[in-house]
Amino acid sequence: MGAKGEELRERVRERYAGAARSVQEGAGASCCGSAGERGLDSEVVGVDWTGGGYSAEELEMLPQAAGAASLGCGNPTALATLAPGEMVLDLGSGGGIDVLLSARRVSPGGKAYGLDMTDEMLELAEKNRAEAGTENVEFLKGEIENIPLPEDHVDVVISNCVINLSTDKAGVMGEAYRVLKPGGRFAVSDMVFLGDKRKLSAEVVRSVESWAGCVSGALQKDEYERLLGEAGFEDISVEVTHTHDTGAATGSGCCGGSDCCEDTGAATTAATEVPLVSAFIRGRKPSERGTP
Repeated sequence: MGAKGEELRERVRERYAGAARSVQEGAGASCCGSAGERGLDSEVVGVDWTGGGYSAEELEMLPQAAGAASLGCGNPTALATLAPGEMVLDLGSGGGIDVLLSARRVSPGGKAYGLDMTDEMLELAEKNRAEAGTENVEFLKGEIENIPLPEDHVDVVISNCVINLSTDKAGVMGEAYRVLKPGGRFAVSDMVFLGDKRKLSAEVVRSVESWAGCVSGALQKDEYERLLGEAGFEDISVEVTHTHDTGAATGSGCCGGSDCCEDTGAATTAATEVPLVSAFIRGRKPSERGTP
């Protein structure tokens, strides 16, 4: 990874560390740093990037901090068709909401892993796991481009608005393919551009703030499909779950609030020039030869 990639990764790490601190301080999630650092009110205002993806029942069964720390753009656990006994891996697990929900769905006999590179998020996730009393969960520290699990280890890989933040998306998809068992499923929620990303202005593409805010790092729909195919996946599909209007790019989801992000103009430009959507992306690792 080059210097630019390292810079982007560190900015993403800083933002998500700030989000974790905000939740632990009782201020709500914000990728731009803690509410105390920015002088914000405790109530987070903005848009819901998930499009209402989590039901009231799901949120009620989890610690409040798990929902407050959610910076995703969908609910991959509801769409992944998880079953008891399965092994699940969440890439970029944050405060643990999708890991805890997955653990319930794969119980009894299954297990849910959460992978995150941010110490503050891992600490928050462990607290949420303990409060929920969930035993079939393990949180791992690492990067989604280098998953610390053996090959052919999990049945399902999920992720929630995280792959768009990586500067090596082909590497992420290759690693997801590696750790999946034959016949395993890739089932993630992510931000996707519906249109020609080359229309984005140069300042948006270059903007570190925009990348860390889930905008310029998003792939085009055809790019996502191509990279999954090159990694070896079959049965690939990209399903739009929520379309964001122009103001969504500066909302409270991945960007952390219009009064918080330093470059909300770039994010707004991105959403205006090329349609930005939340999507559910599926793929399947081929079964072993001779296995139906």
